[in-house]
Amino acid sequence: MTVETVRSPAMRVTIDQAGGLVIPKPIRDRLLLTDGAEVEIDEHDGVIEVRPVPAEVRIVETRDGPIAELAGEMPVLTGELVRDTLERVRR
Repeated sequence: MTVETVRSPAMRVTIDQAGGLVIPKPIRDRLLLTDGAEVEIDEHDGVIEVRPVPAEVRIVETRDGPIAELAGEMPVLTGELVRDTLERVRR
């Protein structure tokens, strides 16, 4: 049995003089990364990994029981974002 690893096509970017790089718009859109969004960066085994910082939630007790409540702000959910997401998952 042969196992083959399939990766999505990489996008090539250039690191600027300050060490910064631009995350391509299609990736930012898919991950809902907007201006000022925080990411975590890590390096292991020669690979740089950039991850969106997970949304912080707090547990709030209600009379119906505990619920998770968003501790910060989230991007606005637009019709365009919903359509793009639906198109992507239907492929």
